[in-house]
Parts: sequence; structure tokens; C-alpha cells
Amino acid sequence: MAVASTPLPDDLDALKAIIMAQQVEITRLSASERAYDALVQSLKIRIARLQKQKFGTSSEKIEREIEQLELLLEDVEIAIAAADTAPEADEQAGDDAAPSPRRRRGKPRVSETTPRERIVLDPGESCPSCGGPLRLVGEDVAEILEFIAAKLKVVETARLKKSCRHCETMVQPEAPSRPVPRGMAGPGLLAHILVSKFDDHLPLYRQSEIFARQGVEIPRSTLIDWCGQAVAVLRPLVALIRQEVTGSDHLHADDTPIQVLDPRLRQIGKPRGVKEGRIWTYLRDPRPWGGSDPPAVAYWFSPDRKGINPQTHLANFSGILQADAYAGFKELYKPDARGAVRVREAACWA
Repeated sequence: MAVASTPLPDDLDALKAIIMAQQVEITRLSASERAYDALVQSLKIRIARLQKQKFGTSSEKIEREIEQLELLLEDVEIAIAAADTAPEADEQAGDDAAPSPRRRRGKPRVSETTPRERIVLDPGESCPSCGGPLRLVGEDVAEILEFIAAKLKVVETARLKKSCRHCETMVQPEAPSRPVPRGMAGPGLLAHILVSKFDDHLPLYRQSEIFARQGVEIPRSTLIDWCGQAVAVLRPLVALIRQEVTGSDHLHADDTPIQVLDPRLRQIGKPRGVKEGRIWTYLRDPRPWGGSDPPAVAYWFSPDRKGINPQTHLANFSGILQADAYAGFKELYKPDARGAVRVREAACWA
């Protein structure tokens, strides 16, 4: 069907006005489309979360869907924010243009312990108009949140050697201990590397690139070695945490799949080189019934979901175990040879 067209005026200024109005309308429609796209993605995330609540927290497929939707929504919102910071077409076209929909921005919440710096801009002591003295009548205060980039520094420890003037005995302080023997990494740097990799999921090769931008070349192979040695240093602490948690008389247990890289899989025809492992989680939290022990969590990793895994983890546990109906837990609830029940089951509602 043919669309009727409006005759265009011959006046050049009138044509410019029409073009400007069309540009304003295109901008408004584009902003509306982005806003509606963000709304659709937000609603999809809400639906996925409701599905997760309905089918239980163990629905990993829904969890992955939520993560993908949140990433997509984040990209859409960034595009909207970029458009909002562009010069306002409405201001160029006048007050008659329809305002574009805007997204509500949340204000950052800053902890009271966050350091503050006060900068005072003083207009001076004399009036710029007549030269008379100025008196303070108030102030306007605006705040910005600033980031101080992390810095690397070299801590040089010099152990002075001294000798006795009488007996020539040599005296020198002992070298301070290091988390990595003969390594250059300090405890703060090691903690940053471990948190960045295992909590922020920042691969070591990217961390190596970040350090290089700060003027320090740390090869990925060195970072791998540091992580391995840090794991060895932390192993006794992990054992103590596990002992403390499993020493409780009431635990919550669950497991979740995790993707694990295994280059050997590529050699047998699996190009992704990824297999599925398991993270086993055991939670102690006596607060709901007035317990005095603080909440604590112990984790184990296993390459499979065999029942021997939780049975090994909880070999010394005695008490109530609240978990799902996974068959691997059932063996724990069986009486021993004397007929005694070491672990009692508390069913999970999920």
C-alpha cells in the first residue's frame, strides 16, 4: 500500500527545521527502544529468578540463564547511559520536543569508614565588584567518589652485619619469613592475586598484563608458581576450617557443578577441553536457634559426584545433616555395625 507523503516546502529554513525535528524524533524513538529493551531484559531476569525460586536453588541451568541475561542487560544499560550523556537534542530543538525516557540511577552507598578528603574553594577576601571585605555566609558542598589505583612497591629489607670490637663475633638479624620461599611476592600481593583469580575470576595472563601496565613484568608462569605455593601455605588453614565446621552438630550440605579446564580432553576429540567437577559446600549456622558459634563454611572439590565424596568429607561428623535427597548422602544415615546412627537426616524443602 502506498504511503501518502506530505509536500515539502521550498523554503530552505523550513526544510532545515523539518530535518531537525525528524532528528529529534529519531533520537527520542531510539532512546525509547533502548529503554524498552532494558525493560524486557530486566523482566526476563525477574522471570528466571522466580523460576529458580519455584524449582529450587539447585537449578544450575536457570542460574546460568540469569547470569547471561544480566550480562546482556548490563550492555543495554551501558548503551542507554552513553546516549544519556550525549548532548541533549531536546535542548537544540526547543521546549516542544518530547522528553526521552530516562533510567533511574541508583546513588552509591558509601561506608562511614571510607576515607574523606575535603577541598575548599575560597573566592578570596575581597569583593571582585567593589573591593569590599567578604564575610562567610554558607557553602555549597558536592561529593564525588574517587578511586586510588593500586600500586606496586618494592620493600627492601637490609640486614645489617656487625662484629664485636672485642671478640670479633659476627651478629646479624635473621631474615624475615616469606610466604613463598626465595620468592619476591609479599603477602599482600599474593592475597591480591588469589582473590583476583578465584573470586573475581581474572585469569593469570590478564593479571600479568595489568602488572605490566604498572611497570612490573611478572610472567604468567611465575604467577602460576606463586599460586601453587600459596595453596600449600594455606592448606593447614583450610584443614582447620574444615575441622571446625565438621565438628558442629548440625550442618547444611549441598553440591554444585563447576566447569573445569582439562587440556587432556582435547587429545581425545573434545575441542572445548572442559569437564564438569563438583564443589561440595557444608554450612554451619546456629544463629536461627540462638547458637553462640559464628557461621562458617567449608568447601571441597571433587572431579565427580560419587557418593564417596560426601562420605569422606563427613567421616568424622556426628549430628544432624540437612541436605537434598541425593543418594550419596543416604549412606551416611545408615546405622553402623552396633546399630548406632551417627548422622541423622533433616529433609530439605527445596
